[in-house]
Amino acid sequence: MIEAKNIALGTRLLPLSFSVEQGEIVHLLGANGSGKSTLLELLSGLTEGQGDVFLSGVSLNAIDSKSLARQRAYLSQQQKPAFAIGVYQYLSLSLSALGKYHPAELDTAVKEICTTLGIEDKLNRNTEQLSGGEWQRVRLAGVCLQIWPDINPDGQLLILDEPATALDIAQQSVMYKMVRRIAERGIAVVMSNHDINRTLSDADRVMLLKNGHLVAQGTPREVMHVDMLEKVFGTRLRRVEIDGQLLMLNT
Repeated sequence: MIEAKNIALGTRLLPLSFSVEQGEIVHLLGANGSGKSTLLELLSGLTEGQGDVFLSGVSLNAIDSKSLARQRAYLSQQQKPAFAIGVYQYLSLSLSALGKYHPAELDTAVKEICTTLGIEDKLNRNTEQLSGGEWQRVRLAGVCLQIWPDINPDGQLLILDEPATALDIAQQSVMYKMVRRIAERGIAVVMSNHDINRTLSDADRVMLLKNGHLVAQGTPREVMHVDMLEKVFGTRLRRVEIDGQLLMLNT
């Protein structure tokens, strides 16, 4: 289990506490500047703030960087490749903290992840030859590989900051499929999101943020009411149900 206790960072994120269970998918929703990225940075251990984060009862402050890289993977907001590198070589960088692993198990993991994300035919390309959507899916493959249970039994947490950036509708679909697949392998997932309807259908739990405050958390059906979402996003919405599926429409 992952537990955050009174984490905060100045006025960017005011103190909040929450926990995430094994295999649970938690979405962070809020307007730009609401504190989503700051929360994820604190949860990753890459930014220091107030409070503490625990992985299976152990404080991040007590975990060395190599061990932490075995336990959690963090996808920051989209960045362009810093230098030209082969896609397969880039994915291999995700394994630097893992120590020994069986080559056959690695090949199987790479194939399963890349097939799910639709980039199995990109492994022999150079990162400079990729479109924005292809590069984003390669980045996602890298963090999934880092904590994939078949090659890393210590993986516990996947953190994703706006992973749908640069993805078209079809690519977003495979991304959410990948997130669910890794959660089914026992990895907790915490991710920021801008697609309210995807959160309604894909999240196990949602946290609503506004101006650094946590204004509500619970299952999507419990907290994603029109009046609450209008307060969080500052826009008019209408909630409808089509064939049993809840949808939010911007009016």
